[in-house]
Amino acid sequence: MKTKKSDEEVPNLGQDVERAGLLLSKQVAELRKKKGWTLEQLSAPCGVSRSTLSQIERNQVNPTLVVTLRIAQAFGISLGRLLNLPDTASAIDVIRAEDKPYHFRRTGDCSIRTLSPLNLEKDVEFYELVLKPGGELKSAPHFGGAREILTVNQGGLRVVSGDEECELKSGDSAHYAADVPHLIANTGRNDAIAFLVVIYRPT
Repeated sequence: MKTKKSDEEVPNLGQDVERAGLLLSKQVAELRKKKGWTLEQLSAPCGVSRSTLSQIERNQVNPTLVVTLRIAQAFGISLGRLLNLPDTASAIDVIRAEDKPYHFRRTGDCSIRTLSPLNLEKDVEFYELVLKPGGELKSAPHFGGAREILTVNQGGLRVVSGDEECELKSGDSAHYAADVPHLIANTGRNDAIAFLVVIYRPT
């Protein structure tokens, strides 16, 4: 007959729990910073208080499964991906049009929606960009070696990368350096819609 092992008979249990807590705190902090969110902005969609989120990011508290699940849902990813568990790579990540966490920038003349899973943001990012007439998106240099691919779906855009610039119309696509100051501007009289891919490559 098998008997249940006590914690003392499982010497690695404490270490595993400590590593899991450290990993979770790091994942939450990195995902939040990637989104450009404050603790308050993460608190709203997940329903977890700012103080609790701060304690989680500093690995000062072990959140319950329900709280961890809420945080994962706020980022639009599965619980397994948030915890970086094995055997989750085959999961289908779906980003719904109404998923608020993915509408990460919306001003009077610019709207950006993330179309790629957040866990891929260290490698590649995929966005839908909508610019009102006269609207523009200015970006500081990304990491060294970063490139962008912009495809215009509707309207006309001007792309500036460093000292170079070009005009694009519907159906056009441009590939340019993003590790220098760059700009995307609407040159038309109507809304411009484009798809933007950011690729990070080590220098």
